[in-house]
Amino acid sequence: MTDADTSSPGLPPTGLPSPGLPPTGLPSPDLPSPGLPPAAPGPVDLSPVGLPPADLPPAAPAPDPDPDDNRRQVLYWRLLARLFDPEEQAALEAASLAVVEDIGLPSALLDPGASVDSVVQRHPELADEFDGLMTPEPEPDGARDRAAEVRRAALASKLLLNVFSTGSGTVSAGQLARWQSDAGWLERSLGCPPGGLRGGRGAGAVAAGGGAGLELGTVEADLVRRMHLREVLADPALAARLTPSMSLIEQLLRDKGNLSGIALANAKSLIRRYVDEVAQVLRTQVEKATVGELDRSVPPKRVFRNLDLDRTIWKNLTNWSPEEERLYVDRLYYRHTVRRTTPQRLVVVVDQSGSMVDSMVNCTILASIFAGLPKVDVHLIAYDTRAIDLTPWVHDPFDVLLRTNLGGGNDGPVAMAMARPKIAEPKNTVMVWISDFYEFDRSQPLFEGIEAVHRSGVRFIPVGSVTSSGRQEVNPWFRERFKALGTPVVSGHIDKLVHELKTFLT
Repeated sequence: MTDADTSSPGLPPTGLPSPGLPPTGLPSPDLPSPGLPPAAPGPVDLSPVGLPPADLPPAAPAPDPDPDDNRRQVLYWRLLARLFDPEEQAALEAASLAVVEDIGLPSALLDPGASVDSVVQRHPELADEFDGLMTPEPEPDGARDRAAEVRRAALASKLLLNVFSTGSGTVSAGQLARWQSDAGWLERSLGCPPGGLRGGRGAGAVAAGGGAGLELGTVEADLVRRMHLREVLADPALAARLTPSMSLIEQLLRDKGNLSGIALANAKSLIRRYVDEVAQVLRTQVEKATVGELDRSVPPKRVFRNLDLDRTIWKNLTNWSPEEERLYVDRLYYRHTVRRTTPQRLVVVVDQSGSMVDSMVNCTILASIFAGLPKVDVHLIAYDTRAIDLTPWVHDPFDVLLRTNLGGGNDGPVAMAMARPKIAEPKNTVMVWISDFYEFDRSQPLFEGIEAVHRSGVRFIPVGSVTSSGRQEVNPWFRERFKALGTPVVSGHIDKLVHELKTFLT
């Protein structure tokens, strides 16, 4: 018996059409398919859909994948797996270890418990590779160095995993210190100084990392919240391990009313350190931006450091003696160093609600620096639902910060009522207003007050925020009206505010 004879009764042999049915996918000659025209007479093409005719040459085989591309993908798949699931994937771990060893890098790069500092300490040659790692220079001929990409992927995976995989639960002072160090290495890889993307010691630096600053600040703030800060501050040894940062200062300012004794003293020490570090950066920027024109009506001071040697030689060339080969000087010329400045008044109004903590810190420090300049009269007002005049303490930003109470809502008209009496000469006054301008039912009264101040001759500068990252969020209602008034909102980066004040001070 043949195979066809052994098939089940009433069923066609496998792979053959049923005797009274059309082949699969073809219209029946007696019952045309709905919506399709009757089949045209002639031979039927039974070739599978999409296959080329038999007379065409076969397609070329796909090229073999580049081994370096495979290595890089292994490293990134492991990074993603560890970021979303702390449990190890044995296959990815083994493959990543083989890749790292194959390219000559230490296996410690795959150890989540090893800080970047410890890796660099054992392998000092890697320190230079971490600098600018995330912003590599393009190849001159446009070609890709895939081997170098694999090496960068291994180093970048170490940075990203250490910074963004923070686990859960309570955080110790040591863990926070280690995270801050690793975050500093990540900032260096993006071309910023340590702290430059989180509003720390590099607050004046341009945030080359784009939106990374916001993410780093969020992670750091979460770590600070998970740390038993009061217990850490009560222990001088643990408190000494903390590095001041914007997130930590914000928490200290919010919790200062609950601290006392050693804990309060350690908190003040951290705030003082942070203020001094940021002030050192901002003071340099202010000094560069506040150089007035030379006042030639004031005779130059005749001291050696002001001696204009080139001009002195040029003016006395007629006294040159060829016989003696000697220049006789009968008059010395000195440089003018006195700068022309006009007495000015700077009124700074800062929103101290919870969303503006970084602006409060930076503006307090900036106001104190301007207050130290000659012929600049600085007034500082902070407000939430109430306004407080901090002018008597403007020279000491540390004292100002301890007197602030972060949080609460906004009441701009109350702050304006306190600020307007400080305007003595409108043409010699600038008012800097730092806020997100979310005033709700008080928006119209506040804008009317601002409009009146501006039309009186005061130079009004609205600022969305003053941060190191430049992040800002401003009420669109106010933004449009400020633009129509001719006083557009200044970008939130602190460098922009210093630049805007330059013309006022000169």
